[in-house]
Amino acid sequence: MLRRTTYLPLHGGKAPPWLFSRMHKLAGSICQLIVADRGPTEMLSRLADPLWFQAFGCVLGFDWHSSGLTTVTCGALGEAYRRLGAHLGIHVAGGKGGRSRRTPEQIADVATRRSLDGHRLIYASRMSAKVDSAAVQDGYQLYTHHFFFSDTSDWCVVQQGMNDRNGYARRYHWLGNTVADFVCEPHSGVASTPADESDLLNMVARPAADSRVRSAELARLQPDRLMREIGAGPSLFMPAHHPVREADINPKRLARILRVTHERQPADFERLLGLPGVGPATIRSLALIAELVYGTAACRNDVTRRWTPADPATFSFAHGGKDGHPFPVDRPTYDQSIALLESAVRRARIAPAGRDQALFRLSAWMDNL
Repeated sequence: MLRRTTYLPLHGGKAPPWLFSRMHKLAGSICQLIVADRGPTEMLSRLADPLWFQAFGCVLGFDWHSSGLTTVTCGALGEAYRRLGAHLGIHVAGGKGGRSRRTPEQIADVATRRSLDGHRLIYASRMSAKVDSAAVQDGYQLYTHHFFFSDTSDWCVVQQGMNDRNGYARRYHWLGNTVADFVCEPHSGVASTPADESDLLNMVARPAADSRVRSAELARLQPDRLMREIGAGPSLFMPAHHPVREADINPKRLARILRVTHERQPADFERLLGLPGVGPATIRSLALIAELVYGTAACRNDVTRRWTPADPATFSFAHGGKDGHPFPVDRPTYDQSIALLESAVRRARIAPAGRDQALFRLSAWMDNL
């Protein structure tokens, strides 16, 4: 069977105001109609599907294959939420760069107003970001984090990292109701070019279960005892065939964080990962030490998933694309689409039990994705 992976080259630039003003209106109307037809949980599950998300961004008219599709599509939903509030049908938090750090505050504010379990939602936001920045070390550095959730506390995450070496971005998708374990195969999908496996560490892969257990055990040990093992002598790092390199373990830095982990005594890898100050260097060090001491190999499988045949770029033919491919954005058609869907939203509010023609056509379109 033919398989495809979504490739996201790093592109600079922003959506021009004339386009973004249309994008957030169309994105808001599509979201409202999906929620009206199938509920907020369905909208979240669509956003958590890498191919559906890509098709969604193409319909909105952004560069169909660029990294910017992720940030601009999420930004359009964020702007629609600022304009419509809870009428959008889902809540939107997070953003790019510094705005992502305000995600817990934004979630807490909505949770207070809507009587939701804010602690659970904030934990999901923080842990998903921690996993993809520290437990998954694939060469892609996170720079955007968007958290979507409903009044029933269902949630999904769309976040993206960049790799300056290969010029590509990688998008990570999470769907809350499918996450049985935050540190074991938690993603609903990952879209990007495959990672360079020569320096890959994937601590949330199923084969890494023993490594997770041993890493947590090491973190609970008395720090001085562990540091004596690490500093036993340079011969520890000499064999060329051994996966541990001296550059992988900074003894001074590791000693500092081990004192913290020893005091906290994390019961398992998830609690270890959640500790303040535990980042990629700590996780890599503990995984390699566990491999050295216990023989539990650190997993180096990529997180990229292969998906069933679909071509999101096809949907760029709906209105065109910002970069002129497959053709420049057709503004009259775009405005007609917005007017049609906004009208359908108004009619759905007046007669929610009725089946609007525009809503019916949208449902058929969704089923074909």
